[in-house]
Amino acid sequence: MASSVEEPLISRREDGLEDELRSELSDANDTSIEWPSGRPGLFIWLLTLSAGISGLLFGYDTGVISATLVSIDTSLSERPLNSLDKSAITSCTALFALIASPISSVFADRFGRKPVILLSDLLFVFGALVQALSTTVTGMVLGRSIVGAAVGAASFVTPLYIAELAPPAYRGMLVTMNVLSITLGQVVAYIIGWIFAEHGDPSTGWRWMVGLGALPAILQCVLLLAMPETPRWLVKAGKSAEARQIVAKTLGSNSDDYRFLIDSVVKGIEREMREEQGNAMLVTNGRKSSSSLLQGWHELLGVPKNRRALIIACLLQGLQQLCGFNSLMYFSATIFTMLGFSIPTLTSLTVAATNFAFTVLALVLIDRIGRRRILLYSIPFMTIGLFLSAFGFGSIKLPSGGTNIGDHMPITTDDATLMPSQRAAIVILISIMIYVAAYALGLGNVPWMQSELFPLNVRSIGSGLATATNWMDLLTPSFTFGLYGVICAIGWYAIWMIYPETAGLTLEESTSLLENGWGVK
Repeated sequence: MASSVEEPLISRREDGLEDELRSELSDANDTSIEWPSGRPGLFIWLLTLSAGISGLLFGYDTGVISATLVSIDTSLSERPLNSLDKSAITSCTALFALIASPISSVFADRFGRKPVILLSDLLFVFGALVQALSTTVTGMVLGRSIVGAAVGAASFVTPLYIAELAPPAYRGMLVTMNVLSITLGQVVAYIIGWIFAEHGDPSTGWRWMVGLGALPAILQCVLLLAMPETPRWLVKAGKSAEARQIVAKTLGSNSDDYRFLIDSVVKGIEREMREEQGNAMLVTNGRKSSSSLLQGWHELLGVPKNRRALIIACLLQGLQQLCGFNSLMYFSATIFTMLGFSIPTLTSLTVAATNFAFTVLALVLIDRIGRRRILLYSIPFMTIGLFLSAFGFGSIKLPSGGTNIGDHMPITTDDATLMPSQRAAIVILISIMIYVAAYALGLGNVPWMQSELFPLNVRSIGSGLATATNWMDLLTPSFTFGLYGVICAIGWYAIWMIYPETAGLTLEESTSLLENGWGVK
C-alpha cells in the first residue's frame, strides 16, 4: 500500500519539476534572454568569413564561365564552340549541383556539416584543375560537372552551417555574408575575365581564369582545421558537452553569468530533438525505420509542419532559379556582345558590381525589415526590370540564329541592318541593373535562410532537397525575360500567401511557426 501511495506522489513531484523546467527553458529561448545584446563576437565573424569562402568559390565558378565562353575560341577540340557545346558546358554544372545537393544532405547528417564543406573544397580544386588542363569539349564538361557537384554541396551546407552557429538576432545578416561572398566571387570572376580578355594570351587566358578557382578552396581546407562543428549537429550526435563549448564561444564567454544560458540553449536543442522523435514515431505508427534516410523522409513528408516548410523552401529556391538570374550570370558577356557593346566583359562587370553593392545593403536591412517583407518589396522591381528588358529586346533586331542566349553571335559593324539600336541597348542594360539590384536585396538572399523553417531532425535533408530545386536548367532572349517577369509576379503572390516572417527568432521558434497552418497571420 505504501508503494502505491508513494508512486503518485513521486510522479506529481516529477511533473512539477518538469513543468518548472519547461517554464525556465521557454524563458531561456526568448531571443532577448538567450543571446546578450550587441554585435556577434569575433569568433562568429571568423567562422562566417571562413565558411564564406565556399560562397566565394560558388560565385567565382558561376561567374567565370561567362567570360570563358567568349574566350575559348578554338582551344577545345580545335574548333569554335557551337550552341550545343556551350549548353553542355553550362548545364552540366546545374545538373550535378542538382544531384549533389540532396546527396550531400545525407552526408551532412551522418558525418557533420564540416566534413561536407571539406569535400566540396576538394571537388572545387579537382574541378578547377581538370578545366584548366582540358583540350576537348568533353574534358571541359567533365571539369564543369565536378565543379557543379562542389557548388551543389557548398550551396546547401554553408548557409546551414552558418545558420546553426549564428545568434538569432543576426542570423539573417550572417547568412547574407555568405551570399555577399557569392557576389564578390562573381565580381572577381568578371574582373579576371576582363583582364585576361583584354591583356592576356587568348589561347591560354581562359585556362588561368578557371584554374584560379582552386586557390580559395585550398585556403579554406587549411582554415577548416580550426573550424568547429555546429552545436546542433553535436547534440544530435550525442556530444552535448562539445556543443556547450561551442555555444560558449558563440556567446563570447564561458563565465558563470552565461552558464545558465549555455545550458538552456543545449537543453532547448535536446528538447526539440525529443519532440521531433515523438512526431516521427507517430508518423511511422511506432515503428522505427531500419534506414535513417528512410526515417528522415518519413519525418519530412509525414509531419504537416515539415511538409509546409519544404513547400516554402522549394518555392523560394525554385523562384530564385526560375527568375532568370543564373542565366544572366552565365551568359551576360554573350548578351552584351549581341547588343553591340565594345567590351562585353567590362559591361558584365557593372552588373556583377550592382549585385555586390545591393547585397551589402541587404546585409544591413535583412534582420531589420524581415525576410518576408524584403521579398514583397523587392520582387515587384524585379518584375518591372524584366518586362523592360523584354520590351528592349523586342524593339531590336538580332542576327539570324542569334536568338538563343547560348549562341554567341557577335554583331558586325559593317551590316547596319544587324546593328541594334544604341538606345534600346542602354534601356536593356539599365533594366537589367534594376532587376539585379532588386534580386540582390531579396530573392538572392532569403532562400538561403531555408534552414530556419526545418526542425533539427529534418533540417539537413529538407535544406538539401530545397537547394536541389535551385539547380534547374536554363531557358532561352526576348521571350525569356518576359517569361521570367511573369514567374516573379506569380512568386510574389505565393510569398505573400504562405511565407511567414522568421527574423529575430531562434531556429527552434522558427520551426514552430508552421505547427498550425502557414504562420503568416
